[in-house]
Amino acid sequence: MLTQEQVLEILHGIQDPFLHKTLEETGGVEEIKIKEEKNHVSVKILIAKTNTAEQMELQQTIVNALKSGGAATVGLRFDQLSDEVIQRFQPAAEEQKEESLLDGGSDTKFISVASGKGGVGKSTVTVNLAVALTRLGKKVGIIDADIYGFSVPDMMGVEERPVVRGEKIIPVERFGVKIVSMGFFVEDNSPIIWRGPMLGKMLTSFFKEVEWGDLDYLLLDLPPGTGDVALDVHAMLPSSKELIVTTPHPTAAFVAARAGQMALKTDHEILGVVENMAYFESKETGNKEFVFGRGGGVKLAETLKTNVLGHIPLQQPYEEEDVFAPSVYQADHPSGVIYRNMAAKIIDKY
Repeated sequence: MLTQEQVLEILHGIQDPFLHKTLEETGGVEEIKIKEEKNHVSVKILIAKTNTAEQMELQQTIVNALKSGGAATVGLRFDQLSDEVIQRFQPAAEEQKEESLLDGGSDTKFISVASGKGGVGKSTVTVNLAVALTRLGKKVGIIDADIYGFSVPDMMGVEERPVVRGEKIIPVERFGVKIVSMGFFVEDNSPIIWRGPMLGKMLTSFFKEVEWGDLDYLLLDLPPGTGDVALDVHAMLPSSKELIVTTPHPTAAFVAARAGQMALKTDHEILGVVENMAYFESKETGNKEFVFGRGGGVKLAETLKTNVLGHIPLQQPYEEEDVFAPSVYQADHPSGVIYRNMAAKIIDKY
C-alpha cells in the first residue's frame, strides 16, 4: 500500500515536459488521494501546457511509475500551472521548437490539410498538392496522419515499405515526395483500434523517428473532423498553416467550417479553401454540370475570412501504361494544371 509520502516521492522526480523542471521544482503535484481499500491512487498534476502529445506521454510515465510503486489503479487529472510559475521557469527551459521535430528541417514549412467530414477528397488534395509543389522544385514530404483512414500510399501507387537504417525510418519516395503512413505498419488493411496516448506516440514517431532530411514543405493529411489526432497535431505544430477542403454542397461546407474554426481558435493561419468535386465537365459538349451544388467553397471561405485557392472538377487522371497511381494527376492534365496553380499560390503566401 502506497502512502502519500511515497506517492509524492515518486512524482517529485518526474519532469514537466515543457519546462524541463521536476514536478517538485514547479510545485506541479497539486492533489493526492488514496483509497486504501482498493489501493487506488488519484492525483492532480499541473504542467505548462495541457492537451498535448507530451501530456499523453507524461500520463503514461506517471501511471507506470505509480503502478511500479505498488498502486493497483491510478486516476490522473491535468491542469495548467499559473502564468507566474511558467514565466519563472520559461527562460531556463529549452523552447519547444518545431524544427527539432525533424532531422535538419529547420526551415520546413508545415501545411495541415483538414476537412469537416470524410469523403470530400482531402487525401486526394494532399497528394496532388504535394506532387505539384515537387514539380515546382520544392522538397516535399507527406505524413498520412489520418490514422484510421490512411489512403495516401494506395492513392500514389506505393508498393514498397519503409526501411530502417540505424535508429531511423527511411520514408518511401514516390513522384519525388517522401511519404510516411500508418498504412505501412498495418497488415492486410486491418482496422486500427488505438486510442489516446498510443496515437500521440505514433504521431511523435512520424516526426522524430523518420529521416526526413531537408524539406521545404511537410504536408499532414489530417483525419476529418476535430478529434484527438487533429488536436494533437495542432498542439505539436503551433505555426502550421491550414488548408480546408470541402465540396460545393452547403452541408459539407457547413461541417468544414468547424475544422476551420478549430484552426482559428488554436491560432493557426488558414492558407485557403479548396473546393473539390466542384463540377463535372462533359467531354462531348463541354458543358459543366454542378453535381454537388454550387457556392459551398466560396461561402466557407467567406465564413473563415480567407480565399478559395482552387475549384477542382470531377475527373480521372490519364491512364498511363506501367504507371500505377490511381489519384495522381499528370502535370499536363487539366486538374494537374489547377493543382500547379494552387501550389504556386501557396509558395507565394507561405
